[in-house]
Amino acid sequence: MISILLFALTSFLIGLSGAMAPGPLLTVTVSDSIRRGFRAGPLLVAGHVLGEALLVTLILMGLGYILRSGPAPAILGTAGGAVLIWMGILGFRDSEDTENIPEGGSILRGAIISFANPYFFLWWGAVGAALMYRGLELAGVLGLLAFLAGHWSSDLTWYSLVSFLSSRKSFRMDGRPYKIIMMILSLFLILFGVYFLIESLKTISGYS
Repeated sequence: MISILLFALTSFLIGLSGAMAPGPLLTVTVSDSIRRGFRAGPLLVAGHVLGEALLVTLILMGLGYILRSGPAPAILGTAGGAVLIWMGILGFRDSEDTENIPEGGSILRGAIISFANPYFFLWWGAVGAALMYRGLELAGVLGLLAFLAGHWSSDLTWYSLVSFLSSRKSFRMDGRPYKIIMMILSLFLILFGVYFLIESLKTISGYS
């Protein structure tokens, strides 16, 4: 039991190091939390977790090897980069829209942002898959659950903290500071997307 708890803690710390890295989900967490308050963070994580649960199932069915091999990373990067650019453009439009995001909106956004990030697949295809199989070797299904509990707890902890801090200062939805922040965050999404596209196109050109 102690080994399982230590494995869960290790999974939490590894997951936290990844969650704390700047990325699209962090950007969207800040922007949604400014607009909707603290609840946006946990809702985004819920969507992120649903996406990961699907990916975990696919990895157990053998997808992990495919994600690491051949042109798959480049293809994922190209598609993900395009989606992030699209969401960034929508963010510029939303900076002029003072309506609240629907309750289910953040859950869906959490899933879309996760799948749009090619490093999401690469991490799960390599690090995540290795930890999953290590948990299975350690204690079977219980070891796998320990890994998932530790990993998902790290996401919930970090993004809830970010959401809480982002929602502390009230912004007028029609105020200039809000619009500027939304435009900056949207620009970050576009830059992430452009970076993913450039790196992926370089990789694809290497196969030609």
